[in-house]
Amino acid sequence: MGANTILDYPLAVFFISVIVLWGSAWIGAFLRTRSQEQALGEDFRLILGATLTLLALIIGFSFSMATNRYDQRKDYEEAETNAISTEYVRAQLLPPDESAKVSLLLRKYIDARISFYISPDGPQLVQINGDTARLQTDLWSSVKRPALAKPTPVRVLVLSGMNDVLNSQGYTQAAWWNRIPTAAWSLMVLIAASANFLVGYALTRTKGRSLTLLILPVLVSIAFTLIADLDSPRGGLIHVSPENLLSLSASLRRH
Repeated sequence: MGANTILDYPLAVFFISVIVLWGSAWIGAFLRTRSQEQALGEDFRLILGATLTLLALIIGFSFSMATNRYDQRKDYEEAETNAISTEYVRAQLLPPDESAKVSLLLRKYIDARISFYISPDGPQLVQINGDTARLQTDLWSSVKRPALAKPTPVRVLVLSGMNDVLNSQGYTQAAWWNRIPTAAWSLMVLIAASANFLVGYALTRTKGRSLTLLILPVLVSIAFTLIADLDSPRGGLIHVSPENLLSLSASLRRH
């Protein structure tokens, strides 16, 4: 996994967004106070409406991107479970000694994959990734050597299934690395800050202006937080739970 960024901490995204956007609104309000302009022109209202519409579209598009990536991580967890389950069944067709070895390694591999999903970033995850790589090497060797020594249709089938198991892990890892680009986040924040600046400039002097200036920054920050939570595989509250892997593990332990 890559190094953590602020986007891996949705709560921090919320507070920073509120500060930045509220500050932008206050700058707009301050400039309006200093301005001699009494009423806003039609051109300004058109720009304000277009900017708010653009902001809504960008947030909606980013939310869709984050949701698609979250769904993709869930789909790959299911696909990985299916690949391991199929390989486990195929391994039972091997001679008893080979079958027992492959089955044992697959059960250990399932535990490693479950740990990958539920562990936070840090040294523990590095250890899990190392264990997973070693298990993959052992799994491949356990089916490759017998297949090369005495190729049979069953051993070739098991070898193909093991390739699917290893590939599924790679697809899962790629899905966890697939995040909304930082450049997209930067542009979204820039548009949001511009919209809040224009809203602040548009507001006239009123008694409750401080609270009014806070409404849009908070709402936009909540949207940013939800997007960051969905887009971060390990940060925040919304995670992909390895329900299928846990179910498979429990099923194999009963046999």
